[in-house]
Amino acid sequence: MISVLILAFNEENKIRQCLESVNWSNDIVVVDSFSTDRTVELARSGGARVLQHKFVNFAEQRNFGVRCGGLKNNWVFHLDADEIVTPQLRDQLWRTAESGRYQAYRVASKVMFEGRWLRFSAMYPCYQVRFGTRHALTFVQVGHGQREDLPSAEIGTLEEPLLHYSFNKGLEDWFSKHNRYSSAEAEENLKSLTRGRMPWRELLSTNQTKRWRALKELSIRLPCRPVLRFLYAYFLRLGFLDGAPGWRYCQMLSLYECMTVLKVTELQGRSGSTDL
Repeated sequence: MISVLILAFNEENKIRQCLESVNWSNDIVVVDSFSTDRTVELARSGGARVLQHKFVNFAEQRNFGVRCGGLKNNWVFHLDADEIVTPQLRDQLWRTAESGRYQAYRVASKVMFEGRWLRFSAMYPCYQVRFGTRHALTFVQVGHGQREDLPSAEIGTLEEPLLHYSFNKGLEDWFSKHNRYSSAEAEENLKSLTRGRMPWRELLSTNQTKRWRALKELSIRLPCRPVLRFLYAYFLRLGFLDGAPGWRYCQMLSLYECMTVLKVTELQGRSGSTDL
């Protein structure tokens, strides 16, 4: 069997659907960041065990759940409360747990916005490592998100995606979260710029994760990043094929990039840096 570990904070409008999508598991643990709505009540009524832990970052929350959750199974699937596991993904998780050759697996997500899947503008497939053995898969925080603490050679890829309803609490919540995320990203960007090291060879890597991370390192060194982010998502990644939702989403990505760039400049000013 597979344990499911879910991160949650004020997700009363989505936690029930998330739990229903993983009701095939005999061990569901919700790590709650002290929600002030009915998230904990709904999680318990949905059959989950609930742990509460003050939010530090995503990596710490996931590691805490594995470390203190008393998980029953060797394989663990990591979810957020606004994500849904499809029957197709469930079946692949089962097959992989029975005969998987890797210690962990990356999973793509379909971003849902205004009632539709953003197939192009959200740059599908964008992967995160979310499935692995509880002893091997741990996380480190990088920027606003977590990253697996495993060599890429020990990570496989699942074909089936999960569904991500990142806008289920409305645009105000999205902007609030991404204001915080841009602060974390700015600090990580500044670290990369200070190191001054660019992994050029990995731009040509056949490993998708290495190539994506090298492209991100390159992108933070480019001028006019907000404009380039919009052009990349809307034209090069065919975001215009997502219609009006794609247009609006690409504008939001550009705004997020703008917030990050402004905060990098602010951090540089605080540190007195003039050579970046």
